[in-house]
Amino acid sequence: MRKLDSICVFCGSKEGNDQKIIDAATELGYSLAEHDITLIYGAAKIGIMGLVAKAALSKKGNVIGIIPEFLKLKEVVHLGLSELIITDNMHDRKMQMQIKSDGFITLPGGMGTFEELFEILTWLQLGLHSKPIGLLNVNHYYDDLILMMEKMVKKGFLAIDNLQLLIVDDKIDCLLEKMKNFKDPQKPKWLNKKRA
Repeated sequence: MRKLDSICVFCGSKEGNDQKIIDAATELGYSLAEHDITLIYGAAKIGIMGLVAKAALSKKGNVIGIIPEFLKLKEVVHLGLSELIITDNMHDRKMQMQIKSDGFITLPGGMGTFEELFEILTWLQLGLHSKPIGLLNVNHYYDDLILMMEKMVKKGFLAIDNLQLLIVDDKIDCLLEKMKNFKDPQKPKWLNKKRA
């Protein structure tokens, strides 16, 4: 069974208008702290991001925020974190998140959340890391996205093995259990071929 000492959470910088999503963010923060899992996230004290961090901190959890310098001026940065890391740019931010995390969970969010999810999935698909990626499908938020990914498989743009790299559940404890049991995927064979 895989040990998850730290999990990076991708989620919205807005709270949205679905109370079930708001409640799930708080519950996830509580759960990570109670399981002694360090929360790695985008360092804001606003939105779903802020709710997860606030909940984890309230249970004396370890919370590390990572944010690029230019966003630090625009977003409301949480100043009560266990650790705050400032990066030069967005790429460095995501690289630090990947390095410091043993796994990833995506809560509901907007464009930035989708971008983070798909980039870290692509890195897994390419064999750049072998960490579990969970999708917390709160109140069916990601149903349409999952259907779209299944359509990508049907249309020949996504291998079924790569679709199955994404771990989906609507319950936090079940998702964490699945992530702990995640098996390292084999590196794509085509990446091992020598170029002529």
